[in-house]
Amino acid sequence: MEYSQLSSKDLLHIKNLGQLKASGYQSKSIKEELRSNLIQKIKNKENVFEGIWGYEDTVIPDIERAILSKHNINLLGLRGQAKTRIARMMTQLLDEYVPVVANAELNDDPMQPLSSFAKHLIEEKGNETPITWWHRSDRYTEKLATPDVSVADLIGDVDPIKAATMKLSYNDERVVHFGLVPRSHRSIFVINELPDLQARIQVALFNILQEGDIQIRGFKLRLPLDIQFVFTANPEDYTNRGSIVTPLKDRIESQIITHYPKSIEIGRKITAQEARIKNRPLDKIHVPELMKDLIEQIAIEARHSEYVDEKSGVSARLTISAYENLISSAERRLYRNGESETIIRIVDLIGVIPAITGKVELVYEGEQEGAGLVAYNLIGKAIRTLFVNYFPSPEQKKKSKEGNPYVLPLSWFGEGNTMDLLTTHSDKDYKIALHQVPGLEDVVTEFVKNLPEMEKEFFMEFALHGLAEYSQLSKKLLDTGMQFKDLFSSMFDMGAGGDLEDDEDDEGFN
Repeated sequence: MEYSQLSSKDLLHIKNLGQLKASGYQSKSIKEELRSNLIQKIKNKENVFEGIWGYEDTVIPDIERAILSKHNINLLGLRGQAKTRIARMMTQLLDEYVPVVANAELNDDPMQPLSSFAKHLIEEKGNETPITWWHRSDRYTEKLATPDVSVADLIGDVDPIKAATMKLSYNDERVVHFGLVPRSHRSIFVINELPDLQARIQVALFNILQEGDIQIRGFKLRLPLDIQFVFTANPEDYTNRGSIVTPLKDRIESQIITHYPKSIEIGRKITAQEARIKNRPLDKIHVPELMKDLIEQIAIEARHSEYVDEKSGVSARLTISAYENLISSAERRLYRNGESETIIRIVDLIGVIPAITGKVELVYEGEQEGAGLVAYNLIGKAIRTLFVNYFPSPEQKKKSKEGNPYVLPLSWFGEGNTMDLLTTHSDKDYKIALHQVPGLEDVVTEFVKNLPEMEKEFFMEFALHGLAEYSQLSKKLLDTGMQFKDLFSSMFDMGAGGDLEDDEDDEGFN
């Protein structure tokens, strides 16, 4: 049976070089492996990068073209754009098993030995040279570039202990201790955050990418290393820590630019896929579709906020963590009140603030405002943006000669009434609080199409938050919720010596 027809089980029964030759095995470079397997996947219409959303027409075609061209790749983009994940998934394009000379530190191909160890072993044992089989999941090496990475780490160094133990001269090639790159022979080698690698270390990669030469303490070794390099980097125009040196950039054949999700729908797919919410009582917690959109809109607002450094980026991890916290807020309330089920509320967004504050890089003005206040602001802007998808703009209705649907609810607050909505309220108390506002339910039933009965109060609360964001109501942050009251009476209270700190909290949402 020819080698190409052998199953994985049959391959594992091949134990020495003679059996391998008899099978008809022919050596193949890693780039050829990737190319031929990708061609087969494309023909079979298989998705290599399963779970990578939003790149179907942009990044993935570029990667496939680079692999077909046998290029080394640099994935260039802001943080949280799945660069490392894509690199890890490339192992799926490798052959399931490849043969290696047993105990060879450079993973030598038995038909094309590279190291002196493998060459001497084959010379000594010939067809009896033992071989083992290397699974594709192990043919991946990843290194995070940090300023302390040395040439010895990546390329290698002379090992005096080995020289002394084996009683070898320093002229003997066997005293060399190889670094990560040579040990990744026949593998995918990834360097994350390439600009953080010192320039002199980047220079050490030149010949490996081009000719396969490496030099260690005076040893000039001709090692035709067979490696698929994948680098990741943030755009160097904002990176303060370093940049990719031009000669190295010139040797990386394909530079592929990644991007954030281009729509809320794609963002929702990523969040739903990545959020760690297994073993949660999801059957008891109802999450309205609007709330899922709001979580994604918060990230969109952050990427365009004057307080957030847009060059730093806003990772998709923000929405993932925010969604996890949102579920936890409802779960906590469920246990606290001993209820059998609950629904996510707008006020639960208070619980996602910790997921926002640690994932946005603020500019000077943002630092002056404070991370918490910026997070409140982003939530408010997300509500304001999506509000007009469901309800008429309060500003336009105020100016319009036609009837203003918000008159009754606003009048009720104008009479001096206030309402506290707490994250800890039972579902019963939550509904009672909202239904005391006259006309609020009518606004929701009139404008929200195909309104699920169980989401009626959710949209009633959403309407209140939207009116506050359009400066029709005052909204103030409480320790465990929100307080709504008339905007003008709130301003009057401040003028009469109201609590300045409370007013500052209020401004965070308006």
